Amino acid sequence: MIKIGVFGAGHLGKVHLKAAEASKILDLVGYYDPNPETVKKITSEENYVAFSSPEELILAVDIVDIVTPTLSHFEIARKAINANRNVFIEKPMCNTVKEANDLVKMAEKKSVLGQVGHVERFNPAFQAALPWLNNPMFIETHRLAEFNPRGTDVSVVLDLMIHDIDIVLSLVKSAIKKIDASGVSVISETPDICNARIEFVNGCVANFTASRISLKKMRKSRFFQKNAYIALNFLTREVEIVKIKDVNRDINEDLPLFLTNAEGHKKQIYFENPNIENTNPIKDELEHFANCIIRNFTPKVSLKDGAKAMQVAHQIVSKIC
Repeated sequence: MIKIGVFGAGHLGKVHLKAAEASKILDLVGYYDPNPETVKKITSEENYVAFSSPEELILAVDIVDIVTPTLSHFEIARKAINANRNVFIEKPMCNTVKEANDLVKMAEKKSVLGQVGHVERFNPAFQAALPWLNNPMFIETHRLAEFNPRGTDVSVVLDLMIHDIDIVLSLVKSAIKKIDASGVSVISETPDICNARIEFVNGCVANFTASRISLKKMRKSRFFQKNAYIALNFLTREVEIVKIKDVNRDINEDLPLFLTNAEGHKKQIYFENPNIENTNPIKDELEHFANCIIRNFTPKVSLKDGAKAMQVAHQIVSKIC
């Protein structure tokens, strides 16, 4: 089994602790949190081992799982990498692009693996839709949340939108041509709502909307590509796939699932219903990372991927400020 230690026992840290504890390939060694009150509370509720120092936990594990506030990511990851430990870092990867790029170089130099917690890559709805996503040319994403002070240490772009930035960058195999963005700081000192538009060299356009001051939650993305429309609901884990194909036989009239385009070509509309498994994405991403260590594979969301998503996110933020 791969030994793992969790840094940070806040809301998300506790989710990671439970996921690691439930895994059959991960051995949860313990956790570290600098807040004595947090440690006292968790000790009274759970049977997790609390370590007295970061260095002690780092040396006791194979994976350092960093689920602390963003500002502390770099320093913990730096210590872990220098100790030749593999690092799993929650998004956003670091506070600055320079920090992210420095971690990439350090990990390469030490030959350790790193993965960034862009958990939507492991969302079962995205996994189910992935075989049908082929060269999308227009993408629209909406990620809305009710206000929560947790996470407002960074802008809504780095807090929420970065999930969709990572998804889009994983699908569009093209360089970025242009970025436009606008946003407003309503409650926080950083933008709480933002819209961004990214144009890629291959002609693809992605339109992003993220808000953390909404009255309801929404995590939806729509992908338009040649002969297909794919709608993803990351929140409810639902997928809608609409496909269009040429009709190779004579049809006297248009039926509900048939149409004739302006050029006179008859098309058939049909639907795909991929099987969506009921999985735990956080447990899946941690186990995926463990398997990458065992087999020496590159993780789905490598440190380079995390740094790239951060770079684009900061470019968007720079367009707002």
